[in-house]
Amino acid sequence: MTGEAQHAAVEAFDDGGCHDDVVADGVIDRIAVGDHRGVQDDKTDVRGAIVAAVTGQGGSERGVKDRAHTLAAVGAQPVPRPDIHLVLVVLGANVVSIDSGSGLANATIQQRLVPVRLFYDFLMEEGLRESNPVGRGRYTPGRRVGGQQRGLVPRLTKLPWIPTEQEWLRILGVARCEPVRNRVMLALAYDAALRREELCSLRTDDLDPAHRTLRVRAETTKNRLERVVPYSAATGVLLSGYLTHRSGISRARGPLFLSESRRNHAEPLSLWTWSKVVRRIALASGIERFSTHTTRHLCLTDLARMGWELHTIASFTGHRHTDSTLQYIHLSGRDLADKLARGMEHIHAWRIQMLTTPDGVTAEASR
Repeated sequence: MTGEAQHAAVEAFDDGGCHDDVVADGVIDRIAVGDHRGVQDDKTDVRGAIVAAVTGQGGSERGVKDRAHTLAAVGAQPVPRPDIHLVLVVLGANVVSIDSGSGLANATIQQRLVPVRLFYDFLMEEGLRESNPVGRGRYTPGRRVGGQQRGLVPRLTKLPWIPTEQEWLRILGVARCEPVRNRVMLALAYDAALRREELCSLRTDDLDPAHRTLRVRAETTKNRLERVVPYSAATGVLLSGYLTHRSGISRARGPLFLSESRRNHAEPLSLWTWSKVVRRIALASGIERFSTHTTRHLCLTDLARMGWELHTIASFTGHRHTDSTLQYIHLSGRDLADKLARGMEHIHAWRIQMLTTPDGVTAEASR
């Protein structure tokens, strides 16, 4: 098999379509072995390919045999996912709707459908099919009725999750019992709204205790924008205690946060170790949705609640565009709260006037 579409399909399949826990059905397996027999107009293969690509299970009997043959060739084993349910709506030879009842996020389903769609694009390019059963959403300008065609999976836009005050207090109660390193990392993650990689990549020379600021180097950021952010006095006291503790592990300059385990003693703390720490705190507090990125969401939402301007928050967080920052303004409810307060102030004043004015009925009639 040759062609740019084939390479794109295989690349998407390897990178984002299916991983260790996802094993595609026969149609997808034949991308790797170069066999496209029987996929021209086989509705069963289309359905089986989508089910298997998204859930890692299901498909036709022939697809199961093909999958077993392919897996045996590469020495892999399928991992069933009984917790995932898939709903397919098939009209003729085309799949018109797909949804996951549980187990998979909306973005994950969209990502795993990409290699299926690209593979059928390749079949169309080679003249083996006349249409792609895994359609795309389309918009036709100038058409008032039916100008927009939805894709198989509707794209959902959700606001970031942040804990309530009670949930945050439970998290802090558990974090208070953690070692000083973990406590100062959690404090900096919230104070400076640091991403996981930015936090774990901090070095001793990135700190400026005199001005209570730290430098986030460009190579550690998501969009390669360097910035300098402040931290609070309370975090500064905690950081000072950790630096004293760190000197007992290593006096060498370099990574700020070091491992204290026997196997990796004095080695830089890895991203995965910090993720495990946060996961342990989440489980102990009963707030399982708490993650390494939650502190960043919470900090930016609190800044929006305090009245910080949009561009100031974007500079603080390192966003290249303010579109990413707007979600925290919406999450804080600041704009809606201001409008509601102004509207209610007028209504409240009118009601008070109606209660206190002797000729309230006349005032009402004049309105």
